[in-house]
Amino acid sequence: MAALLELIARVRHSRLAEPVTPGTILRWHRDVVRRRWTEKSRRTPGRPRTHRNIARLAVRMAHENEHRGYRRIAGELATLGIRVAPSTVREILKRRGLEPAPRREGPGWAEFLRSQAQAIVALDLFTVDLLDETKTYALAAIEHANRRIRVLGARIHPGGDWIVQQARNLLMDLDDAGSRVTFGLHHRDRLFHEGFDAVFIAAGVRIVRSGVHVPRMNAITER
Repeated sequence: MAALLELIARVRHSRLAEPVTPGTILRWHRDVVRRRWTEKSRRTPGRPRTHRNIARLAVRMAHENEHRGYRRIAGELATLGIRVAPSTVREILKRRGLEPAPRREGPGWAEFLRSQAQAIVALDLFTVDLLDETKTYALAAIEHANRRIRVLGARIHPGGDWIVQQARNLLMDLDDAGSRVTFGLHHRDRLFHEGFDAVFIAAGVRIVRSGVHVPRMNAITER
């Protein structure tokens, strides 16, 4: 549009005002977009408040079973046809002065990780894309206490015997470094089979597998 106006002014030799520049066109466009989204933001309502009957039911469930966390309560409400996000249930309980997840049976997972950091080594098996487009699998371990990472090995086709040997190597390295490990944490990859876990169990290390679709259980390693 700016180029066309400039061309017309040249052909007709008219004394038009300064032709519209591309910068002006872009500014017009930004103004239009800004006004449109401003208008939409005014018309779009925020998240509706949870009905007081639903909030009352969530609080009742929390009182009747003190071992239920906010996710469990949200699941129980879903079975009744009430779709409420776990975060909403948490806010409801928090406003009523109730702990979102009562812990009478023991500490929470985050608290457990902090208190037992000196005794935890976490493992992860991840993929690495090489320059020739080959995919290789790398096995690494991290000590929660000092965040020291040990890359145990990498293979294009890792097998059960290979990963068992890496477990033995890791335990020897930890022993040489004077690290006393009580818990071994890893996800549910099929390569972490019973033979792999048996190496740690024989050394007095308790294996903890992260839950299904619960990446936060092994968040330090994943990050």
